[in-house]
Amino acid sequence: MENNGGPSSEAQIEVSADVPRRSNSELKKLRVFQVYKRRWFVLLVLCLLNCSNATIWLTFAPVADQSAEYLNVTLEDINWLSLVYMVVAIPLSFGTTWMLDTFGLRITLILGSWLNMFGALLRYLGTLPGESFAVRYIVVMSGQTLGALAQPLIIFTPTKLAALWFPDHQRATANTIASMSNPLGVLLANIMSPVMAETSARIPTLLLAYAIPACIICFLATVGIRSSAPPTPPSASAELSTSEPFVQGIKLLLKNKAYLVLLLCFGSGIAVFTCFSTLLEQILCVQGYTNDFAGLCGALFIVFGVVGAGVLGLYVDKTKKFTEATKINMSLTALACIAFSVVSQMREQKAAVAAVCSLFGFFGFSIYPVAMELSVECSYPVGEATSAGLIFISGQIQSVLYIILLQALTNRIADSPLSTCGDAVLSWRVPMLVMAGLCSLFTCCFVIFFHTRYRRLEAEEAATYGTKQSNVSTAAEHAPAVET
Repeated sequence: MENNGGPSSEAQIEVSADVPRRSNSELKKLRVFQVYKRRWFVLLVLCLLNCSNATIWLTFAPVADQSAEYLNVTLEDINWLSLVYMVVAIPLSFGTTWMLDTFGLRITLILGSWLNMFGALLRYLGTLPGESFAVRYIVVMSGQTLGALAQPLIIFTPTKLAALWFPDHQRATANTIASMSNPLGVLLANIMSPVMAETSARIPTLLLAYAIPACIICFLATVGIRSSAPPTPPSASAELSTSEPFVQGIKLLLKNKAYLVLLLCFGSGIAVFTCFSTLLEQILCVQGYTNDFAGLCGALFIVFGVVGAGVLGLYVDKTKKFTEATKINMSLTALACIAFSVVSQMREQKAAVAAVCSLFGFFGFSIYPVAMELSVECSYPVGEATSAGLIFISGQIQSVLYIILLQALTNRIADSPLSTCGDAVLSWRVPMLVMAGLCSLFTCCFVIFFHTRYRRLEAEEAATYGTKQSNVSTAAEHAPAVET
């Protein structure tokens, strides 16, 4: 319902649907909150920024051969242009969570957008004529590093933005939209890079194509985001938000059993997905599947994941069944992981492999935004960036360990006539079974040991229905009538 008078002309009054069924005395205890249309602009900027940063991250991976030829380096050097994101993210994540909870959303997003833009421009400058090959690679790597510095500032933000700008019945949806813009950027990079850089001479054009959107997004963030929070809070938890100091918040999290279970188990899930995305082509090529088919499976993985996340986000927003949704989807994801470990070792089973990859993404990706919301619910009043950020750090650390472990478990195959892997042909049978086992183990641990109250929802209910009667009675009395 629009409120078109006074300074809050862009505000919308949100009233619970069951208000007409309450008595007059209860209505006086019911707080009416306002939400602002500009929240969608802030969400749009974050989505565009998240997508742009993901495309910068994986610019070179789909065109590794052309990039290596243009920069006159080895494929291992090209891989480091992507790996630098992981290397930089782990040590900087703690500082990012502190900055987001201390300095606020606006400063964090603007700083992230400027780092993202400078990184994209620096990469393009490194391809200008006149630079030696050695200097060219160093400049491009410096640009990638700036993009890596921006990533934690961007990827930790969805839960904070949802909490500050959106009402409780839209938080999970907003978090889902913001979080899923990152895999959309990964998908975009996998599509655009091969199309735009068919030859090594086209690499500068590719880098320019990624730099232009980064500049536009930086302008939108700098000019358009005018505050970290709206003039009035959208929910009781946002109004009463007094996040614990960073160090104190860390101490509270380490004493929170439910959060620690989520930290370990969901971090393992992130690691499994990182391994899948990183090693998919190497796993499938052994059985004769082409790079194009591996790319198709990766695209299906992301597309179905985004669809699943959207469906689950809407469901959780309406029902608030965070724990049940996460447990069910983690169980289905473990089954999909087991299925992938089996069918990926079969030859000439394209339909089965593609279907399993789609299901793996559909069930697995949908967990991410809901689990991030669940981390806030079980750890409130610890800052959203701190609770969500530590889970991301856990996932990154476990990703490195899992990739090292799985690669160490591979065995070289002497002869594989159907292989499309090139000279080095490795058997991934044992690593795939180990990955499925780890996924199943941590899923069982989560289902059995994770139990929590929804602390933020409880605080909102208490604040909305009576604990602040003196402050809310006037707002309730002047609230617009709601039709039955």
